[in-house]
Amino acid sequence: MVLRHFNLREQPFGVTPDPRYLYASSTHREALASLLYGVESGLGFVTLTANPGMGKTTLLFEALRRMKDTVRTVFLFQTIATPLDLVRALLIDLGIKETRGTLVELQTLLNEVLVEQAASGQRLIVVIDEAQNLDESVLEAVRMLSNFETASKKLMHIILSGQLQLADKLAQPRLLQLRQRISIFAHLEPFSSKETAAYIQHRLSVAGHHSSEPIFSSLAVTLIARESHGIPRNINNICFNALTLGCALQRKTIDAEMIRDVLSDLNFPQMSTHTSAPVDESTGQTQGVHSRTTNRPKLSKGWLGIISAAACAIVVLFGLLIQQAFRVVSLDNPVAASSNATPTLPASASATRTDVPKAEAVAASSVSAGLAPHEQVKTPVESLSPHANVRLVPVREGQSLYSICGESFGECRPELLKEIIKINPSITDPNHIVSGQKVAIPVLFPNSIENK
Repeated sequence: MVLRHFNLREQPFGVTPDPRYLYASSTHREALASLLYGVESGLGFVTLTANPGMGKTTLLFEALRRMKDTVRTVFLFQTIATPLDLVRALLIDLGIKETRGTLVELQTLLNEVLVEQAASGQRLIVVIDEAQNLDESVLEAVRMLSNFETASKKLMHIILSGQLQLADKLAQPRLLQLRQRISIFAHLEPFSSKETAAYIQHRLSVAGHHSSEPIFSSLAVTLIARESHGIPRNINNICFNALTLGCALQRKTIDAEMIRDVLSDLNFPQMSTHTSAPVDESTGQTQGVHSRTTNRPKLSKGWLGIISAAACAIVVLFGLLIQQAFRVVSLDNPVAASSNATPTLPASASATRTDVPKAEAVAASSVSAGLAPHEQVKTPVESLSPHANVRLVPVREGQSLYSICGESFGECRPELLKEIIKINPSITDPNHIVSGQKVAIPVLFPNSIENK
């Protein structure tokens, strides 16, 4: 449907390394010439490096296509973990089915095959792609392959192709011998804006577009060149999706607005902040934007709302947990919990004992405040009369309730002990109380306990 909409014979922005679509930029022409010269001159080793997506494999296929009548090729792109894997892979590609044996035995067999190959008049080219992933031991085995030669010529020519890390790896001192045997270092650079425009038009022409009306507007091409950073793979991805969008919208021309939509959908990490602003098709300038380019990802409004709601929920939950913790403390230790209150003492209590701690007046203050029974602070002195009060006496080691009563009142009469037990319901045996706990002792008022 897309091809019919734009009158194309085939997809111009596919992912296969088709040499027909190779666009010869200045660096691509130079790299291709270097590869061909290195093989024809019998230099032995040639390397090709570039960033991902620059078309290394396509360039290699074009070089091999041009030499197909005079050479035999072995293209290794699978993972090679050991020197034995390397020699075995070479033999299999050369048609040797039996590849069992030690490394030395297989190297001897490989040398015999290479001699036979040279006698037939064909040169052997071994291309190792993604060579930056090879272990140093495998790269050393690659160097040893260059020793397969006669007195007059090399029995094989090796092309190492990989990303920029390959050059860094070859520069290591441990690989100095291999580095010295490499005669040509070819490298691919990203397209300029002008080359990007020519690249797009070249691929459209190969695919069958010959109309005078351009499919991509000039500003669309400018935007593609800027956001793709001149990398062919990125250009292909943008253009492929732009053609699909144009077909869906029934548009014959891809403009800058559509390219921005594609960039947003692809979520390119190198996208600029100003790509979301409208572009003036007449001037080529981005409208109403003065922000600088940034590589930081931006959160959408939806994500910001979710994060804010989650933060609020955490704060509320934390508050509830703290509230529950205080509630548990107050239930487990009512006297201690009530010590944080600041009650107002009744006039009678204040006149009788002015130095009573705040914790000792909780019960009286809650009653005097007019609270209902179920709302009053529940303390061990809740059975006292509204005008009574207590003081807390810590229990020492070896003390009984009798001794505490005697120390507090000078003597321990039965009615005093009975009142103490009454306001301390947790004490079931006056002879056995725990040291360190506090016992509530009533503060005696006239006509109270003494008159019972």
